Amino acid sequence: MSVATDTKPAASQTTSLELSLVLPTYNEAQNLPLVVDLVEKALAGVNWEIIVVDDNSPDGTTKVARELAQTNPRVRAIRRIGRRGLSGACIEGMLSSSAKFVAVMDADLQHDESLLPRMLAALRSGDFDIAVASRHVEGGDVGSGLSAVRSWGSNLANNLARNLLKVTLSDPMSGFFMVARDKVDELAPKLSSQGFKILLDLVASANGTLRIKELPFVFRERQHGESKLDTLVTLDYLGLLVAKLFNDMISVRFLMYSAVGATGVIVHLITLQLLMFAALLPFTTAQLAATVVAMTSNFMLNNQLTYRDRRLKGLAWLRGLLSFYVVCSVGVLANVGVANFIYDAQPLWWFAGAAGAIMGAVWNFVASNAVTWGRS
Repeated sequence: MSVATDTKPAASQTTSLELSLVLPTYNEAQNLPLVVDLVEKALAGVNWEIIVVDDNSPDGTTKVARELAQTNPRVRAIRRIGRRGLSGACIEGMLSSSAKFVAVMDADLQHDESLLPRMLAALRSGDFDIAVASRHVEGGDVGSGLSAVRSWGSNLANNLARNLLKVTLSDPMSGFFMVARDKVDELAPKLSSQGFKILLDLVASANGTLRIKELPFVFRERQHGESKLDTLVTLDYLGLLVAKLFNDMISVRFLMYSAVGATGVIVHLITLQLLMFAALLPFTTAQLAATVVAMTSNFMLNNQLTYRDRRLKGLAWLRGLLSFYVVCSVGVLANVGVANFIYDAQPLWWFAGAAGAIMGAVWNFVASNAVTWGRS
């Protein structure tokens, strides 16, 4: 699916554009005008622009951004169709900038825009590559913007990132930062467009080469709308950690797909046992039914989690389910075929079985990625 982009040149450039502020949005129509006004006051004297990257919000956020651009040449909008995700939106926004520095900030008013000049000053000095607004350095605080549960989860995620990836940030979960544009170009090929933690991805991908300045800020309460974060974000985050541990050799999406597949094995065995011993069905019938139940469970979980940015609904959901059945059926044939071929050459049952299972999993992922959740 192509990306529809609404652009208007930033303020007349008597001097080169210095800062692009990327605002990834979804249903932020009420907050957006307030954010623009606050940023305008905070960045007086700076040659800046705001890039609103909207994931086709049903509340008309893109329309509001266009209207703002008609009266404020510093505002432009990118409307993304057919996909969602904060990290992907941030990457597209940053790469669309021609400024020397780019910043990422939420549009929900929870980030303190008055910190932007200090972040910019840190990068202008040439001593730092990235400036991060941190809730966990002296003077910073989570405030009342996070519930007790989300605050606990954020702390746990921070500790995992520091211990597993050796990320030295005090707040790798922060979504408010500013970075040199040339560093974005350098690291972009290593970044994942899936998930919600673009800062962690940037710093982990740099392998300790970024010079980091952390500045304290207090996390504010959201004024309008609802948080986009849910419990599934935790799995996104864990997937990103594992992908970075293996130096991005395995994609975050494949890790999630594999995890869903593991749950499918459990669903299959439970269903098989119930049908054989409770419903008294013969093994062959019970096995076939259990296979269909497991495939259906895998499809539903993948649609909710692995492909949440391409989530199928309505008639598309039904078509997707049917195509998933076909893809997985072919995967079974690939599994058995590879296993038999290897076993005939070298009769090690465990090696042949594992190779067949891996082949089936890879086929299912590649085929369902292209067919079931593919985009035109």
